[in-house]
Amino acid sequence: MNTKNNNTSFDTLCIHGGFEMEQHHAHQTPIYASSTFIFDSAQHAVDLFTGKEHGYIYGRFGNPTIEQTENKIAALETFLLNNGNGEPLQAKALLHASGMAAFTTLFLSQLKQGDTILSHYSLYGGTQEMMDKVLPLCGVNIVLVDCKDVNVLEEELKTNKSIQLIHLETPANPTIQCVDIAAICKLARQYNIKVIVDNTFATPYLQQPFKYGADFIIHSTTKFLNGHGTAIGGVLIGTDVELMNTKVTKHHRLLGGNSNAFDAFLLNNGIKTLALRMDRHCSNAQKVAEFLATHPKVAFVNYLGLATHPDYLIAKQQMKNGGALLSFELKGGLEAGVSFLNKVQLCTHAVSLGTCDTLVSHPASTTHTGVARELRLKSGITDGLIRMSVGLENVEDIIRDIENAIHY
Repeated sequence: MNTKNNNTSFDTLCIHGGFEMEQHHAHQTPIYASSTFIFDSAQHAVDLFTGKEHGYIYGRFGNPTIEQTENKIAALETFLLNNGNGEPLQAKALLHASGMAAFTTLFLSQLKQGDTILSHYSLYGGTQEMMDKVLPLCGVNIVLVDCKDVNVLEEELKTNKSIQLIHLETPANPTIQCVDIAAICKLARQYNIKVIVDNTFATPYLQQPFKYGADFIIHSTTKFLNGHGTAIGGVLIGTDVELMNTKVTKHHRLLGGNSNAFDAFLLNNGIKTLALRMDRHCSNAQKVAEFLATHPKVAFVNYLGLATHPDYLIAKQQMKNGGALLSFELKGGLEAGVSFLNKVQLCTHAVSLGTCDTLVSHPASTTHTGVARELRLKSGITDGLIRMSVGLENVEDIIRDIENAIHY
């Protein structure tokens, strides 16, 4: 084991975690741009394919660049956590071509025809559409409830015996709502149901779902983990290492949603500054949210760092900070929101989030355009809602741009 992985600091782990010295002693993890790997002998090939020996076979099955990045992410999500025996918690990460590919691997490896996923209102549009339009074709049912109310959740678990997986997105996209991970995981264990948490918005720096009993974690690594908007990616992490190495890995390989060495290289480098970036993201977001909350033309602001947010106390309980995402609506509704998006100059009008620059978007007409309007409104995604991923620019410049766009 490389001693650089044995750290007591999250910041240090971001830089050194997962790194293993290769034969040429490269300072940084190299890009292994090879579709296949050479066997030493016929027996070596057999040993690799049967899992008797660890090594590399084919790019779709993984390579050193990908594996080191996977190990870094697993180390961050289990940082300073112990299992039930007081031993360091182990986890296995599988890097994917996108967050949606990671979801596909999870859902198809854990669910069968007749099973049900239980989730909540206000989800990323792609996840919602997968649940509404793809999984039902596989015979998988979807149930959405108010997961903030544990009594409602338990009643559903009592009456619906087909539920096999609880899916949580906290903070949620784009309403920034939170659910109590610990309370839900405790309830899920009573009913022998697994819990998956989408930790994209928070990152392991702000929130570690495994600490509260989650079985799986998913990230769109495109976002804060990469941090620079240079590569699409996703990761699935699980604490049942045997399950991850067998059934889940088999689905990962057969479904073909694998990552590639170049994107893994970019992701690995991006993670090195994760802690530094998140501190600045959160600091800026707090100031922007406070500015918007007192602005006379703003109807409401969703930000977990504001005491007025209904999930403020839950967020303080399970998150290190309020995060970098907020959403708000101007008093002029949709018309005012469209005008705002057309007038910003420093802020970038684009989908996605987690990049160094501040991104603003209109969920109802972009990321959630495929979600039924009735469900969208029930989830709190109003026609005029604007989502903002607060970047790393000087916060005074960000606020000045917002102010000018509102008053243009």
